Amino acid sequence: MPTRSQLTTEAGAPVADNQHSQTAGPSGPVLLQDHHLLEKLARFNRERIPERVVHAVGSGAYGYFEVTNPDVSRWTRMKVFSQKDKRTEVFLRFSTVAGSKGAPDTARDPRGFAVRFYTEDGNWDVVGNNTPVFFLRDGIKFPDFIHSQKYDPYTNCQEPNNAWDFFSYSPEATHQFTWLYGDRGIPSTLRHMDGFGSHTFQWVNAVGERFWVKFHFKTDQGIRTLTSEEAAAIGGRDPQYHQRDLYAAIERGEFPSWTLKVQVMPEADAPTYRFNPFDLTKVWPYKDYPLIEVGRLVLNRAPDNYFADVEQAALDPSNFVPGIGPSPDRMLQARLFAYGDAQRYRLGINGTRLPVNSPKGVPGGARNYGRDGAMAFDGNGGRSRNYEPNSYDGPVQSNEGPGVGVPVSGVTGTYVPVRHAEDNDFVQAGMLYRVMSEEARERLVTNIAGSLAQVTRDDIIARCISHFRNADEEYGARVATAVHRLRNSR
Repeated sequence: MPTRSQLTTEAGAPVADNQHSQTAGPSGPVLLQDHHLLEKLARFNRERIPERVVHAVGSGAYGYFEVTNPDVSRWTRMKVFSQKDKRTEVFLRFSTVAGSKGAPDTARDPRGFAVRFYTEDGNWDVVGNNTPVFFLRDGIKFPDFIHSQKYDPYTNCQEPNNAWDFFSYSPEATHQFTWLYGDRGIPSTLRHMDGFGSHTFQWVNAVGERFWVKFHFKTDQGIRTLTSEEAAAIGGRDPQYHQRDLYAAIERGEFPSWTLKVQVMPEADAPTYRFNPFDLTKVWPYKDYPLIEVGRLVLNRAPDNYFADVEQAALDPSNFVPGIGPSPDRMLQARLFAYGDAQRYRLGINGTRLPVNSPKGVPGGARNYGRDGAMAFDGNGGRSRNYEPNSYDGPVQSNEGPGVGVPVSGVTGTYVPVRHAEDNDFVQAGMLYRVMSEEARERLVTNIAGSLAQVTRDDIIARCISHFRNADEEYGARVATAVHRLRNSR
């Protein structure tokens, strides 16, 4: 094979590691000094205008969250969960990931499930998906992943060669691919799917104890899905089918709802848990950490103007309130920067002041010293001073952070994540395959083969099939047989 050129930064400097972010030791948080990571994410966020880089096809609605189990106060001091029957206004945006504006919302794609809670302590955003896992565990690979899913620079089409080539070198995606090409890859409606925070987050209670938590929004309508053939037919007739169904249900008074449940892990369990608890390609089995009900989320109002609220919504996973904070999850750490930066580029620096993005639950709204910038449509702070500290009764710091600090140690650099006892890229994908019914396995294999058989290079196909074989020998063998049959029939 010919010698390959060296990957460089925008300034031409060689990139030493394009697979792992710099962290504070093997298990610590991602470092701001990682210039390659920040440059890569910042450039990626500015590649498209004016639509969202990802999650461009979306639907949204307002509603409320009502607490049914206030006992979670033993794990978190978040006021939103402080008492039974307490209601908090919410906004929920659903979306597909890869399609551009106008693409059918019935595509086989993960669905964004992004919830904003307008709490009295400010906006708390849970920016998740309808799957509990994701394709990657490190945010430094995210721009490359999306590039493989988006339009090819030459053909301007989505290319199976690109998507499967990236997957063939990213075995950690096997679990999510098994979800995506399984029955739940296409929900019948937005009302008939679950939502997940997906990441691991930090909860802190009133005495400063830390716990790790995962969020699960379980649909009260029940799970319903579409086959590939059904989705293609529906999407061909009505590309906004899911959008139309959501609004019609709300107008009929059939308000969609989800029960919020959590998994809680004591901090002391994390270092020795059999899977890395901060790896976004893994789940915590329910038998290890059972689901605990917290409350109910209901959507009861469609926005009066789609652009004003759904298109301009800027949910940000870095929007925390006292009692919750980030974990060392490398994908989450990258998103803490990337989402806010993308919204600042897309909407401008004053996008946070738009009605859908303003902290409605806070009396008087946001109070800070941000001024000026493009589209300063409000009073821009009037005569008040725009610096701090000051002697003019301006807002001051609370001295109360959302979470507590994570202890770190080690030499800064790029590290492969610390492996836990049962960590590998295939074990949970195999477990998922084996709990499926025979009919569901057949549909999974058919869906994968239908796409993979379009790939024109045998080496890419072979690498992909090896991932499925590593998850389960039967799984890989059936995919290989189906791909071979389809290619020979053409």
